[in-house]
Amino acid sequence: MDMEYSLAFDGVMFHYPDTKELALHELTLSIPKGSKTAVLGHNGSGKSTLFLHAVGILRPQSGKVLQGGKELSYAKKELAALRRRVGLVFQDPEQQLILSTPLEDVSFGLRGSGMDEPAIAGRCREVMELLNLAELGHKPIHQLSLGQKKRTALAGVMAMEPELILLDEPTSYLDPLSELQMLKGLEAIHAKGTTVVMATHDMDLAYRWADWIIVLDHGMCRAEGTPEEIFAGREKLEAIGLRLPLLADLWYSLPASLTGGQSAPRTAGEFKARLHPLLKLEHSYL
Repeated sequence: MDMEYSLAFDGVMFHYPDTKELALHELTLSIPKGSKTAVLGHNGSGKSTLFLHAVGILRPQSGKVLQGGKELSYAKKELAALRRRVGLVFQDPEQQLILSTPLEDVSFGLRGSGMDEPAIAGRCREVMELLNLAELGHKPIHQLSLGQKKRTALAGVMAMEPELILLDEPTSYLDPLSELQMLKGLEAIHAKGTTVVMATHDMDLAYRWADWIIVLDHGMCRAEGTPEEIFAGREKLEAIGLRLPLLADLWYSLPASLTGGQSAPRTAGEFKARLHPLLKLEHSYL
């Protein structure tokens, strides 16, 4: 079945100055439009370099990057337009938050776009309520928790209403409540039709959250597909040092006579719902 792609890399090569190893090695991959895509890989696999190419901060030394079906142009005007369509949220929010309070920071990009003040106020209120930041609008940035800072950085990108949002390790170092708040915000963004791409080390999160998975290793795409397709391939993942998500590992450790060869459930609730009838059936034969 043909898919429409929001972002695609075609044979992209790139290495940083004074390094021998390529950061991206003939990287070819596609991110379906409207998807929730997780990009997996170890440190140094090329995840952050991929994102920096997607917003035109880095430029391929060969190959090409396409967004919305068109090859990127690196002219100043075209790059400005690209960064309105594609938003990047860095792993460290301190790299992104430049003003004194969340409200000032979230409104900054909108003022640069020429939007009038009533519209800016309405947009900021909407995204800050969505990310549970409304009561923190005037609190000094330096007094925010890490989770609050990450959500503020996301709010600043969301306010621009890009068609594609890229997040570099958005849940790293977050407590469970902060992670839940972040993921709720991402669900709300995705529900509006935005393509959301998350680079993460968290295999369990990727398995339950994403509907498309990309696996990077040494700057190359080793696999791309649905979570069911990717995590059915234990050997390929283990060969590059990645593990199966816990639920998939548990499911595939059960006898095939019990699971019937079905793909692994992706949430704990689904796992329990599938397992209970199977155990009752197994018990009836004893």
